[in-house]
Amino acid sequence: MENDWPFDSPENCAVITLAQIMEGSTPILYVTRDEDDGGWQFLDGGNVTEENAMVVSLRRIADYDPTIKQLANLPVGWYAVRSAIDKPWKRNPSMP
Repeated sequence: MENDWPFDSPENCAVITLAQIMEGSTPILYVTRDEDDGGWQFLDGGNVTEENAMVVSLRRIADYDPTIKQLANLPVGWYAVRSAIDKPWKRNPSMP
């Protein structure tokens, strides 16, 4: 339902994630909101390569891991990290 959508980005907004996250082998532990365009990246905190990167909709990520809705108001240019899927998110401004 559109009314419960917490993000300022639309549900069909393209976001970057990793194949291993969507396959269920690693959790989302690192989220960024890009400074240049406000784009979202949902990563596992490890190395990212073009080979394991993939583009999905923000809705697909939110459905896959509903805890990311806690970051819906993450400011542009900030990032959030957690040490495990059951740990709280820690928000930080991006490095200068």
